[in-house]
Amino acid sequence: MSQENQSWTKTLLPLGSSIQDAILNLDQSGLQIVLITAADGRLCGTVTDGDVRRALLRGLSLQERADDIMFRSPMVAPPEVGREMVLQLMRANKIHQLPVVDAEHRVVGLHVWDEIIAPSRRDNMMVIMAGGLGKRLRPFTEDCPKPMLPVAGKPMLEHIIDRARAEGFSRFVLSVHYLGHMVEEYFGNGERWQISIDYLREDHPLGTAGAISLLDPQPDLPFLVTNGDVLTDINYAEMLDFHTHHGALATMAVRQHEWQHPFGVVRTKGIEIVGFEEKPIHRTHVNAGIYVLDPAALSVLSKGEPCDMPTLFERLQNQGKSTIAYPMHEPWLDVGRPDDLERARLTIKNHL
Repeated sequence: MSQENQSWTKTLLPLGSSIQDAILNLDQSGLQIVLITAADGRLCGTVTDGDVRRALLRGLSLQERADDIMFRSPMVAPPEVGREMVLQLMRANKIHQLPVVDAEHRVVGLHVWDEIIAPSRRDNMMVIMAGGLGKRLRPFTEDCPKPMLPVAGKPMLEHIIDRARAEGFSRFVLSVHYLGHMVEEYFGNGERWQISIDYLREDHPLGTAGAISLLDPQPDLPFLVTNGDVLTDINYAEMLDFHTHHGALATMAVRQHEWQHPFGVVRTKGIEIVGFEEKPIHRTHVNAGIYVLDPAALSVLSKGEPCDMPTLFERLQNQGKSTIAYPMHEPWLDVGRPDDLERARLTIKNHL
């Protein structure tokens, strides 16, 4: 995104510039748009090749003001709007550039179609838990670790890695224990996928948080952690951006779970009946098994100490640190039982 690499600044042109200036700007920036701004940086309008062409057909001189031909009400987006929403806006409105403005309407970036559809390189690490015993999936896991079970022609773990790769991630760490040699033999150092893969080797089960206590060296950027048996369409990059935007130390992806009571519920106060509710639906958030952690979150762990992720979050909360939930709505499947595995195979097969 041009907002990140600052190439959008080449598109800026002060109010009062000529059409000739706008043409030169279009040629030099190569971004097919000029952002006309006031002295304080506020966006006044935009000029594109089409605006220039129409001006010339009307017989206007190249020395006339570009603000006479600019579009004064361009669509804009605030900085916090995520990639998926930006893509939806650009598709729906058939535009290839979308200025980013702050609360005072000052230009702070520019979304460009060709750039936003290509994944930005992410230097952040992704740690994938691949060491579970998979007891509930026996007999399938008697001679195969759960994340290596085939789904639509390749291991579940490869589906997770492929999705992250498509979003620009290239640094992976796989935590292995049960039949871990099979994971290492298949993925190696990752060069076949043009990524790097390192391994955390658990001598005994440590839990998700306990496994990441083995990271050495510790990461210097926020990093993703996911269970190796969770198949989902979540956008990992957007979750990472959400975590960074809110300045949290730890973020947990959560899904809404609905449960309908099978009976009519009677509400009472003492022995008095005060109301009825026919088979009410209860809604709660459940842990989706995907996290983003700031490196500082590792300070509450002792190396090699068994620990689960809820405990890590509780320790951070007890220290007054910010821990937040990332509501996800994408398809999600925790492959923990044989019927989950069959559902995963059917779901992915139907997507191919």
